[in-house]
Amino acid sequence: MQVYTGKPTSGGPEKNQEMWVVLDVTDGLRGHNVTCDNFFTSYELSQQLLKRKITVIGTVRKNKPKLPPALLATKVREDFSSKFVFTPTTTLVSYIPNSNKNVVLLSTLHKTAEISDREDRKPAIILDYNHNKGDIDDLDKVNGTYSCRRMTARWPLVIFHNIIDVSSYNAFVIWNKINPTWMPDKRNKRRVFLEQLGKALVTLHIQKDSSL
Repeated sequence: MQVYTGKPTSGGPEKNQEMWVVLDVTDGLRGHNVTCDNFFTSYELSQQLLKRKITVIGTVRKNKPKLPPALLATKVREDFSSKFVFTPTTTLVSYIPNSNKNVVLLSTLHKTAEISDREDRKPAIILDYNHNKGDIDDLDKVNGTYSCRRMTARWPLVIFHNIIDVSSYNAFVIWNKINPTWMPDKRNKRRVFLEQLGKALVTLHIQKDSSL
C-alpha cells in the first residue's frame, strides 16, 4: 500500500491520499479483512470499506480528529487495562501496555469487548492485528534475503525496487501453489525460481537486440 495508481471519482489523490491508496489496492475485493498501520487507518476509510463488505483492523494515530477523549486519558489507567468505544459499525479500543504507552486500534471486524486470558490481558483486536501484521513482517524478512534493491536517493527507484521484490515473491508463492511438486527436495527453491524468472524476463529483449 505504498503507491497510488488510480484516480478516485471524488476528492482526488491529493486529499485523503492514504485512504484512496487502500481503496485503490482493494478495488474488486469482497468479503475480506484489511490490516493497516496508523498511516492508513481512519474512520472514513473503515466506512468506505464496509460498503464493499470489507472489514478493517488498524492502529490509529492519537492525533486523529473525533477520537473520544476517554481513550486518550491515561494518567489514572492501570497497566494492561483496556477501554472500548462502540458505534453500530465500528469498535475502538485503547490498551495500556505500560504507564508510558497508549495503543489505540480501530476495528469493524470485532463487535464485543473481548479480552484475552493472557497475563497481559490484551484485547482480541490487538491479538488479531499482531497476527495479521506478522505476515507483512515475514514478507519484509524474505525480501531482505533476495532483493534487487540498491542504495539510491531517488525515491521513485526505491518504490520501483520494492514493487519488483514484492511481485517476484508473489509470483513464487503462486508458482508453488500451482506446481506443488516442483523441486520438492530443494531448500533454495526461491533462489532458483528468481534466477529462472530473471532469465525469462530478459531473454526476449536480448534476442530482439541481437536481431537488430
